[in-house]
Amino acid sequence: MPEFTDSVWTRPARPRTGQPTLSREQIVRAAIELLDAEGAAGLSMRRLGARLGSGATSLYWHVANKDDLLELAVDQVMGEIYVPEPGDTPWRVGVSVMANGMRAMLLRHTWVIGLLGVRPTIGPNVMRMGNRSVALLLAAGFTGPALSHVHSLITAHVIGAATTEAAVVAAVQRAGQSAAEIREQLEPFMEKTAGDYPDYARWRQENGVTEMDPDQVWDQSYAFGLERILDGLELWRANSIGDTSAA
Repeated sequence: MPEFTDSVWTRPARPRTGQPTLSREQIVRAAIELLDAEGAAGLSMRRLGARLGSGATSLYWHVANKDDLLELAVDQVMGEIYVPEPGDTPWRVGVSVMANGMRAMLLRHTWVIGLLGVRPTIGPNVMRMGNRSVALLLAAGFTGPALSHVHSLITAHVIGAATTEAAVVAAVQRAGQSAAEIREQLEPFMEKTAGDYPDYARWRQENGVTEMDPDQVWDQSYAFGLERILDGLELWRANSIGDTSAA
């Protein structure tokens, strides 16, 4: 396993001889397609070469190994996240756009979730997103270490929500049934144990939990959490203006 700081982005470009038949962009695009279909476990240089109709040797013109390829793929999909320019929107709207874009990206490319924090995320798309995020939060009035904490708080909510949703969706797909069908199969057990958990059972009945659309529940739960986080940050920011110890 490579050292954490041994990143494809920190190494000098590899010397080339001859003329490669594939571009790095083609390789990364094909890797993302394979990752979306089968996850990180399904990616190998051999399988990727076969997908591209080329031997694995051709891939080594641009990437040294699978770890480098994963770094390149992660940075590529991170480029799908849009962060508004400061002043284009109110700060809450700008942060929401960024957070919603990150959640959508993670749900499109669920393999990214398991790679976050494994290797440095210092590619050009990530750094560009980070720079615009800092500018957005600075313009909103967050400064010093607090700015980093604010960004971490927001991204933690996004990653947590996406991780849980992606895991449940994957489990439902593996079961070969719809979420409604699985819920219906579990309902006899829930009714049988209702007397042991009366408050929970009453809440489920009063709110029609068994009739809820799972996708809508995921969206509402995520949005509720994000809005409450932004409420808290807005209040904290207002109370901290002029108090340098809080920044």
